[in-house]
Amino acid sequence: MKIDIISDVVCPWCLIGKRRLEKALSMRPDYAVEITWRAYQLHPDLPPEGMDKATLLAQKFGSKDRAHEIFGHIAKEGRSEGLDFAFDKITRAPNTLDAHCLIRWAGSAGCQDGVVEDLFAAYFFLGKDVSNHDELIAIARKNGMDADLVAGLLESGRDQSAVARECNQAREMGITGVPSFIFDGKIAVNGAHQPEQLCAMMDQITGNIMAGAH
Repeated sequence: MKIDIISDVVCPWCLIGKRRLEKALSMRPDYAVEITWRAYQLHPDLPPEGMDKATLLAQKFGSKDRAHEIFGHIAKEGRSEGLDFAFDKITRAPNTLDAHCLIRWAGSAGCQDGVVEDLFAAYFFLGKDVSNHDELIAIARKNGMDADLVAGLLESGRDQSAVARECNQAREMGITGVPSFIFDGKIAVNGAHQPEQLCAMMDQITGNIMAGAH
């Protein structure tokens, strides 16, 4: 079974959704699953250097109270999945284009899940700027990628246009928020659903496969 996850590394619901999918997979250990992370940018119009996080939140939510309410709810949901979001450490809203390029290359290198996990951790737990090339190179190196090669690719802007196209394709599919899970190219589920719901989707796909085999 193939699962495509459309996600952005600055979306806390995407990390929550990752944890819930991992729980769902642990509940279905007999399923052979191939996961591919696909690009989506919540804020594609940010300048390459990003912008001040507080400024972005003011533009998006209109008031600090509203933003505090929303992130308080997200933090509560995160704690239910063992995630301790450190929203107070995040001072920059990064442009995630290069981070998605790294995820794309990690897919070819066979370490996509580790890179995605480390990007989430760097941003949500440490408040790192995940558009910073040094940070991306360090994550690549940690996951066994060729750091010099990655540095050169980042410097050249390699695959930025391909990633931008992938983001646009997601929007053309009608995806306006993430995470979005696509099971075997057939069933799309939007949002960080509970493991039981994700299991139901996988069971449905498995049932379809079994029915088609007879």
